Amino acid sequence: MKTVQLSGSPRTSVGKKDAKAVRNAGRVPCVLYGTGEQSYFSVRNVDMEKIVFSPDVYQIELDIEGTKKKAIIQELQMHPVKDTVQHVDFLELDENKEVKVDIPVNLFGRSKGVLNGGRLQQVFRRLTVKGLPKDIPAAIEIDITPLRIGQAKRVRDISIPGVQLLNASDAVVCSVKMARGAVKTNDDEDEEAAAAE
Repeated sequence: MKTVQLSGSPRTSVGKKDAKAVRNAGRVPCVLYGTGEQSYFSVRNVDMEKIVFSPDVYQIELDIEGTKKKAIIQELQMHPVKDTVQHVDFLELDENKEVKVDIPVNLFGRSKGVLNGGRLQQVFRRLTVKGLPKDIPAAIEIDITPLRIGQAKRVRDISIPGVQLLNASDAVVCSVKMARGAVKTNDDEDEEAAAAE
């Protein structure tokens, strides 16, 4: 996972009134839990939005008045209308303890099926994985070059050393569908026939 640093200020009181005052000051109320006592703090709204509104998943190095902890975002509360961050729950990371996290799926390459006029469909933008923090990659990279019309990449086709994928093994991550005007090569037809048997 990519790492980003975030500075926080401790919150002395906790509650709806305090959370409102924190938000009015341009900050986001947060809580950190996982290995010991819960810590309540706030971070600048601008800093938080850079992390939240990013396609990447980060391991966050929190610095709360000199106390440094590594964490990931466990839960987010967003404003239903304004789309602003209202509250963030951080889970403190332990290097020897497995963690569950959603990581982005990146497709690369030029699919043979797409070159023949097929349509690439990405069903999952993120997949849920479980593993030690050091083993979890920043993203799942899938090479779509071999995919022909009618073929798909499923969760079971993905392997990450030391990491377990928690989505259903037969779930389709991406596929190449037949589109109008698509030209099937003999290879495509042979492979589809073989898949149907």
